[in-house]
Order: sequence, then structure tokens, then C-alpha cells
Amino acid sequence: MAETRPRWSSQAKLTVSLLLIALVIYLLFRFRVVLTPMILAVVLAYILSPLVNFLQVRLRLKRALSALLAYLLMLAALITLPAMIIDPVADQVTGLNLNLRRYLMALEDFLGHRYVVAGQVINLDQIVQQAIGSLQGVLEPVFGHTLNFAVDVISSVVWVIFILVVSFYLIKDGLALRDWLEKIVPTDYRLDYIRLRDEINSIWSAFFRGQLVLALVVAIIFTVVGFVLGLPFALAMGVFAGLLEFLPSVGHGIWLVVASLLALFAGSTWLPLPNWVFMLIVIGLHLAYQQFDLNYLIPRIIGRSVHLPPLVVILGIVTGAVLAGVLGILLAAPTIASARVLSRYVFANLFDLDPFAASVAPLLPPPNPRWWRKPVPFQSNDPHQKPKDI
Repeated sequence: MAETRPRWSSQAKLTVSLLLIALVIYLLFRFRVVLTPMILAVVLAYILSPLVNFLQVRLRLKRALSALLAYLLMLAALITLPAMIIDPVADQVTGLNLNLRRYLMALEDFLGHRYVVAGQVINLDQIVQQAIGSLQGVLEPVFGHTLNFAVDVISSVVWVIFILVVSFYLIKDGLALRDWLEKIVPTDYRLDYIRLRDEINSIWSAFFRGQLVLALVVAIIFTVVGFVLGLPFALAMGVFAGLLEFLPSVGHGIWLVVASLLALFAGSTWLPLPNWVFMLIVIGLHLAYQQFDLNYLIPRIIGRSVHLPPLVVILGIVTGAVLAGVLGILLAAPTIASARVLSRYVFANLFDLDPFAASVAPLLPPPNPRWWRKPVPFQSNDPHQKPKDI
């Protein structure tokens, strides 16, 4: 006769769950120094996984060899690309920095005067100083500690090796880890877990891989248009625009402010236009590009998995900056989108609703490129539906 064991009571389950949560929070706080390198290792593994899968399928190599070859290709790209790109960009960035200082001094001189409008004396310098002081008070605690820590991590050979080693093993044993996590989930909730995992995976996949492609496309567009218009330091401004694509909504505003200052104080390098007219042209073209970016580039390159209202993204960036610094800014959008998926699932279960009733994406395989994925079986709740190949 099989031995019967007493089941845990609801109070015992709640007590154990709270203790486990408290233990996890304590470990995260205790080993918080390792948290940022671990996140960087996961991000690196996530970005390189498609290349590893492609090499494994096409060259029929073992996964460890495919991962090693992918890292060698990455290191080769990091060595060769800067030699071709960094020198001309660095020259333009140096000139841009010097010119911006001159423009800011001219702007400071302009703001230093008092102006009388409708009998009211307006002291622009006092207003600007108050705004700068408030902004500086907000940004200093955010970026001061984070940038110092980021420099320490990057400059430390030990941390770099740690990130590379951890990301290598995450890629090498990623499939086994995924299967292990799937097996420890209770059977009744395994399908829900797979649906949530696939939907969140599609969000991060769309963000990381799509964001890299989008940054490259944007850098090329801005560089070409900058040369056509005669925008000073067009190459540096194009690279700057590509990097700012990693800051949704906020990046466009930063680039437009810098470009407007250049256009107003320097003008076009070849168009015979007044500087203020050239500045209006730059602003108008950038506003038109924003619509093109939001309605064409982002939906087709990244997809709508990370589609969030601009206000939510801006608030998420500020919150991420306060909580995690620069890394929080970069990962704010996909983190919010993932939290949206999990909160929808929790909300539906709290009110006895179907958590996947309004979602079609979890029923489908993750939207990864077909050229590196092997055909996988299609999973569906409908027993009458036949499997399909991707």
C-alpha cells in the first residue's frame, strides 16, 4: 500500500512562499554587485543565440563549437569595425564638441540679457539656471554612481571574463536549462508557462535584435540626409542618431535639440539659406521622420510586441534610471512590456478570466527568423487542429 503523506496547509504554503521571496530579495541585495554583470551576460547570450543557432544548423557543428565560433566572429568584428569607423567619427565628434561649446557660450550670452515684454521684465538667465539646477539635482544621483560603476565593470578584466564565460555557458546549455525549467513547473500550469515564456521571448527578441537593425538603418538614413542637407558633422550626427534609437521617445528629442543648435549657429555647409530657415527645415524633416519611424520602421523591424504609449515609455525610462541607472534606461521598454504580459495573466486569474483570450501571439511560435530555426511542432489547444511547419 502506497504511503500517504499529509499535504501542506494553506498557511504553511503561504509561510514558505514568503520566506522564499524574502530569501531571494536578500540574495539580490547581498550580491547586487554581480547583478549588473549577470544581466549583461544574459543580454549578450540573447543577442548571439541566433548566430549560434545558424552556425549549428548550417555547419552541423556541436553547440559548444558553434558558440565558440560565434564569439570569435564577434571579437573579430569588434576589432576590425572600429578601425574603419571610429577614426573618422572621432574626428567629427571632436569638432562637434568644440563647436557645441562655442554655440552654448553664444546661447548663454543671449540668455544673459533681460528682455521687456508687455511691460514685464523677463530674466531668462535666472529661469534657465533654476531649470538646470533642478535637472542636475535629478540626474546626478542617477548617472553619477551608475557611470562610475559601468566604467569600473568595463575596465575590469575580471568582470569582462566573467560576462563572457557566463554568456557562453548560457548559450551552450540554454536549451537544457529551458527544458529543466519547463519540467519543474506543475503539469496543470505548464501550458500557461510555455505561453507566457514564448510571448515574453518574442518581446525581448523583437527588442534586442530588432533594435540593433533599427539603429543601423537610422544611422545610415541620418548620415545620408545630413550630407544631402549639409548638416555640420553629418557622420557623427548619424551615428549619434543610431545610438539614441536605444532610448525610445527620449532619443528623438535629444538629437533634435543638438541638431537644431548646429543648424541655428552653424547653418548648412552648402545650402545658401539663413541659419534660422535651415533650422526650421531640420526640425520639419525630423518631425516627418518621427512619423515614418513610428508608423513604418518600428512596426516592420521591431514589430508591435514592444508597442507602448510614449508616456509609459518615458515614465519607464525615468524609473529605470533611478533604479538601475543606464542599464535601466536601455531595458525599460522590454521590461515594461514583459510586466504587462505577466500582470495581464495575474489579473485574469484573480477574476477567473481567460488570461489568453485577447492574446494570439502566445499560441504561435516565437517570431524568430526562419533562416536559422529548425522546423518545430506547432502547439495548440484545439485537438482537431493539425500541426503546421513554420
